[in-house]
Formats: sequence, C-alpha cells, structure tokens
Amino acid sequence: MPSRILPAGADPDAVRSLVTLLSQLPDAEPQPPVVDSTQLVDTLARLAAESVEELPEVVVVHERVGPVPALDLIREVALRFPAVGVILVTSDASPGLFAAAMDAGARGLVALPLSYEELAGRVQAVAQWSTGVRRHLGHGTDVLPGVGGTVVTVSGAKGGVGTTLAAIQLALAAQASGRPTALVDLDLQTGDIASYLDIQFRRSVADLASITDISPRVLADAVFRHDTGLALLLAPAEGERGEEVGDRAARQIVRALRSRYEVVVVDCGAQLSGAGAAAVEMADTALLVTTPDVIAVRAAKRTVRMWDRLQIRKAEETTAVVNRLARSAEIQPALVGRITGTALARTAVPANFKELQAVVDAGRVHELDSRSTVKQALWALAAELGLVKAAAEGAHRGGGRGAVGFRRRKE
Repeated sequence: MPSRILPAGADPDAVRSLVTLLSQLPDAEPQPPVVDSTQLVDTLARLAAESVEELPEVVVVHERVGPVPALDLIREVALRFPAVGVILVTSDASPGLFAAAMDAGARGLVALPLSYEELAGRVQAVAQWSTGVRRHLGHGTDVLPGVGGTVVTVSGAKGGVGTTLAAIQLALAAQASGRPTALVDLDLQTGDIASYLDIQFRRSVADLASITDISPRVLADAVFRHDTGLALLLAPAEGERGEEVGDRAARQIVRALRSRYEVVVVDCGAQLSGAGAAAVEMADTALLVTTPDVIAVRAAKRTVRMWDRLQIRKAEETTAVVNRLARSAEIQPALVGRITGTALARTAVPANFKELQAVVDAGRVHELDSRSTVKQALWALAAELGLVKAAAEGAHRGGGRGAVGFRRRKE
C-alpha cells in the first residue's frame, strides 16, 4: 500500500519542488500540500476524527511553514498525532538543529537543496516506522485517542464584556463534573482571576516563561490549587512581567497543561498579545465573548478579521458567545453570527448583574448561587462545548433549558 505523504510549507516554489520529488518516490502518494501550521493541524485533526487509518504516514514540514515556528509545529503534531512521522526540511543541517528537531519529536531531517536519494531514504524509513506504530497500537479503523486534554480559550471583543467571569464559570463547570481542570490567566497585564476568586499567590505564568522543559514538578510548583479543585495558573501581580511571556513560552505552557489536565480554560482577555495569539491558535475551541450592542459587535468583527489576517484563526473556526442578552436588546445572537462570520453558541447568557454583584464584590464568584440564571447559562454553555461529563450535564440540564429558552424567546 502506498505511503501517504503530506507536505507543509508557505513558500510555493519550495513546496512545488518538494511535491515533484515526492511524486517520483516509489510507493509514495503525495497529498495536496497545506500552506501553514493552522491548516496542517486542522487537516490532521479532521482525518483523525474519522479514523487513524485516514492519517498520512508521513508529514514533511518545510522550515518556512509559518506562522508557528517549524520546531514548535513538529512538537504539536508529535504530541497530538503520535502515529504520524514528521520530517523537517531545512537549510540548516547542523548537529544542533538535528538534536533540537529530534527533541521536538521529528523522525528525520532532510537538508536543502533537496536530494532525491536522501529524501527517498528518509521518507521510506519514517513511513515504515509509522506503519509499525499503528500495527502495534492495534486500533484498526478506530479513531486514535487524542493525546492530552481539551483547550478552550475565552477572549473578549472588548474590555468589560464578561470574559473572565465566563472563563471561570466554564472551568468550574468542568471541574464540578469530575474532569481535572486548569484555568489559566493569559490576560498578562490586567488579569483579574485572582481578584474574582480572592486568593493570594506567589507563583505566576511568568515564572514558567524562561523554562524550556516544563516538568510535572515544575508545573505543580507554579499552579495554585483552589478550594474548588481548580488548578490556577495566574497572571503576574506585576503587570510589566507579562512581557516575559512570549508566544513560544505560551505554547510550552499550554502544551504542559494539556498533558496534565482533561480541560484547560485560558482567559486571553481583550488585548491581543503574542501569548494570547499562540493560545488561540492551539485551542480546540476559541470563544469570543461579546455583548449585544453596536460597539462590542463591531469590536468582535475587528477581532475576527485581525485573527484571520494574522493567520491565528479563521472566522468560521471561532465561536461567538453573546453575554448580557436582555429582553430589550435590538441586536440578537443570530445577527452577531452574521456580522462576525463566526459560529454561534446556542446558549446566550442573560443580563442579570444583580445576581453577580455580591459575589463579584466579595471576590467569591465560585460561590454564585446555582439558581442564578447567569450561572445556569454558563454551565449550559460548558455542556454545549463538551466540557462536562454526561452525568453532570444531565444534572444541570434543567438550568440549561431555561437559559436556551430565554434566548429563543428573544429571536
């Protein structure tokens, strides 16, 4: 059976040369190339959802794939799709880069300019390795289990739309259902999760920024364990330290959390940073919270367009959440979806600040009454996103129906 090979690269000429050589290899079946890191991961995720047998045996990553650096992309593919062998094509064939590529999870390295003999030998070896791994796993046509937990980012169209409250309640819902959950504050300069939960902490996400290999012990030292069971990784108390957390650090941190927790909820705030952009790009689900007013919806549209221009995330891969929906609102959720071009969460969150004021002022939002319509809606949203276990979803279904019913009466 021919080995399927998926090329990935942003340079059209380089990819064309690569595909030409791959098509000459015996027992090789080159797939249509992908042009960036987002398209590569999305393609592999879609194929894995069908069956492990649908995944290509080999992925060939050109050094200029972008926007995620090649080594970070290789690390992500190796973590999430362990039965896929990755080859790096690079002009730097130094021992240092070779070692770094192997550490990232690559199965081989091919130097530029491309040589038919070198490429053929490496592809054949990696394809045999991949086939052996799948035979050893013995999954047949079953879907390969994903490695690591689910990552959900929560971003705001603008400040003050309720991003942090939504992130906290989604994480609480997942944790309460029995799924180990981490809540991360990547609103690096103005993060308020610690204030909302009234906690004092020593370690923050900035303490992990300079660590290249985040071990379970190092991660445990940086995480604050809340009374609810949530694992909290908080924004630094000194806002200027947020500059220490770049996109590469954010990828390593999210990757480490994903390997330890079933659910990882990331509060990205309303200002786009390199760290927030990396988290949104890596996320299984990216939420964009807006309120049903002209200013916020325009801001949501700008954010979606910016994410698309920067190749962070496409509009259709983003889910808009309408917060503070009142009976008198002229802008309804369906209109938000049409204006922004995003997917739309079925659950909208009603406007009822009176329910929230006491717990917000006290910094005890985790003690919000279960009868609160806001809490019911946010926990129903968690169920809609698949963050809670089935039994817990059933236990809160009554509240969810109420929230959804309220939204439908407005449409």
